[in-house]
Amino acid sequence: MATLKQVAAHAEVSVQTVSNALNAPHRLRPDTLERVNRSIELLNYRPNRNARSLRTSAVELIGYCVPNWPNQTHLVMDQFLHALCAAAERTGRHILLFTAPPGVDGMPVYDDLHARRLVDGFVLSQTETHDPRHGWLKEQKIPFISFGRVWKETTQPGPWVDVDGAAGSAMAVRHLHEAGRRRIAFLSWPKSSGLAEDRLGGWRTACKELGLPTSGLAVRCREDGIAEGARATAELLDADPFLDGIVALSDILALGALRELGRRGLTPGVDVAVTGFDDSPLADVVSPGLTSLRQPMDDIAAELISILTDPDGPPDASTERLLHPELVIRGSSAPG
Repeated sequence: MATLKQVAAHAEVSVQTVSNALNAPHRLRPDTLERVNRSIELLNYRPNRNARSLRTSAVELIGYCVPNWPNQTHLVMDQFLHALCAAAERTGRHILLFTAPPGVDGMPVYDDLHARRLVDGFVLSQTETHDPRHGWLKEQKIPFISFGRVWKETTQPGPWVDVDGAAGSAMAVRHLHEAGRRRIAFLSWPKSSGLAEDRLGGWRTACKELGLPTSGLAVRCREDGIAEGARATAELLDADPFLDGIVALSDILALGALRELGRRGLTPGVDVAVTGFDDSPLADVVSPGLTSLRQPMDDIAAELISILTDPDGPPDASTERLLHPELVIRGSSAPG
């Protein structure tokens, strides 16, 4: 296998220039970068990952703990994992997937992975208030970034990328209002969920701006399940026969709403319009198709990898990206 010095000699540049081509290509002129990359390809040079990461503190292998959502069906996890792996691979890096217990009990797994040089940094998700991972990673000076904000903390404990759930809920309300809906309810999760409060706040703000009522039109579901979505929808319809729109916090709750409407002989999109959140695979296969807010998974993953692997150094705690979802309109809110 060719060495770094041999590549430098072949390209007629310094060893440092070859290192810059691998770790900080933005520092080189385009013609120099092209010449070095051509030599790397011709000599089939493959950098030693461990030596490189130890020498440059570069994030080469990225660890991601696959979350476990008890009693929940997370329909977009496959999409996110695919997008994350693809984004890493486009930069010549790879994702190592693992599982760990939640909270403090899972910290030995993170410690072991980094101590054995199996990963150089982490993408976190399913973050919680006072999440022990943030403090430990900071103490160890291990680069990390979170997919999702940490709720109920005055300042974020580290860099993050997230989707603007409040803006998404407001977008759904405006869409239903433009379609002539005037009593628009919201299916939420328990108050303990910061994500739920964020999306609920977006619904409430949009309704207020449009002069729509909100009193008695928000129902908190005990869990993210179809049966709970159906139960909450039944509660709403029993209390308000003039209800004509439902914004659900998730696709799963929205599917429950569709089930209850069908049980009552009501037509989604005609009698009552329904929207979900996540644009999961089921949204396009149910009848009628479910209008839903699509999270920009490719953009999320690209931002996570870009910030985490910034050649100028590990991400700062103040680094944040808030991305907007896209409303995908189908028959559940716009028949015909």
